[in-house]
Amino acid sequence: MKQKIYQIDAFTDHIFGGNPAAVCILENWLPEGLMQNIAAENNLAETAFAVKNKESYELRWFTPELEVDLCGHATLATAFVLFNYYGHIEDTIRFYSPRSGELLVEKGNDGTMTMDFPADELQTLPPDTTIDKAIGKAPLETFKGKTDYVLIYGSQQEIAQIRPNFHLLNSLDCRGVIISSPGENVDFVSRFFAPQSGIPEDPVTGSAHTSLTPYWAKKLNKTKLTARQISSRGGDLQCEFLGHRVKISGRAVCYLMGEITI
Repeated sequence: MKQKIYQIDAFTDHIFGGNPAAVCILENWLPEGLMQNIAAENNLAETAFAVKNKESYELRWFTPELEVDLCGHATLATAFVLFNYYGHIEDTIRFYSPRSGELLVEKGNDGTMTMDFPADELQTLPPDTTIDKAIGKAPLETFKGKTDYVLIYGSQQEIAQIRPNFHLLNSLDCRGVIISSPGENVDFVSRFFAPQSGIPEDPVTGSAHTSLTPYWAKKLNKTKLTARQISSRGGDLQCEFLGHRVKISGRAVCYLMGEITI
């Protein structure tokens, strides 16, 4: 069996930037173990699999080690593939995730794509020395969302200088840890660490911004925000807080088109 595969750099306008994701548009679902093996073989942060179902697409995401509830950059990458290589004519693509419900991606006239995701709800936590030791610096505030811890710091310089202990991070009961602060040239910056999911540091994490956008919207008293994830590859996002939903916009480019043998 032959299967087309695409590698898309998401949240960037040039290759070698943003966050790479593999995308496979399937005619029918493959066995879960096979999809996990493909994701492990790709060895990217995420591999997305989509199957058309009437007027929408069912969508699932796998890291090299496990299936995840939500992945923003791989959703953006999948939409890019459908818009550019599968003849999707409408400006909006409706996805359905068994784990996260309905997700929308809308194509803009300027080349950006906008995702419509459910907003995360953060719970305030007391200082936690275990988390602080894993990250290497105590934050100003600590929160827990649906899947991640969120740590808030005072400056972009602090975020850039963080050097976490990945062994300790791997022992935390969460998908990953988001660190964030006000930005120097954007409203806020962030980084994301998820060794539990086989991703020591994710280059750009769309789903993390479902947690960060509500926080910074309230903190900065504005609903539209600019964001940058300051990993080594880096990525740019535009975010909008809509109450129970978050819109996250960005660009994507194709790095690779190929075929795998199953």
